[in-house]
Amino acid sequence: MDARNDADEDAAGLDPRLDRDTSNCSIARTLEIVGEKWTILILREVWYGSSRFSEFEHVLGCPRNLLAERLKMLVQEGILATETYKEPGARSRPRYVITQKGMDLVPAVMGLMQWGDKYRADPEGPAVEARHRGCGGHVDIQIRCDRDHHVQLEDIESIPGPAFRLRPAV
Repeated sequence: MDARNDADEDAAGLDPRLDRDTSNCSIARTLEIVGEKWTILILREVWYGSSRFSEFEHVLGCPRNLLAERLKMLVQEGILATETYKEPGARSRPRYVITQKGMDLVPAVMGLMQWGDKYRADPEGPAVEARHRGCGGHVDIQIRCDRDHHVQLEDIESIPGPAFRLRPAV
């Protein structure tokens, strides 16, 4: 992912991009929302079919106050939404459903799963496998460009985007 060449270095031999302002980094901003273990595990459980607070609590073993806080944040961020449901003879309660914004996180979480299956799974293999419902084929995450080319890591270059800026001089 290194797009620089020798001409990109300043007189001291340093890459000038090292002086970039990172306060508007999309990765850092995303991690502010989903960069905590329980948040990712809640999303995993939503994709596995859980929708009720009691289901999350049972499966995850997350402390109730922390679970409530994470669910509230996911709803505030528009990643999950709440719908009301009522079981016969019981009071109305919320259930959590994934939004399009939440669905857009699936590749990121599946990427974590794919990495974990390769490097952190039990000796017997992964606990859950992702399969294409239509044909039964294994689902994996790949990097593709917007022209639908499969892209290898060494073929990715990082270039300044529209919001790139250098740190203010001190």
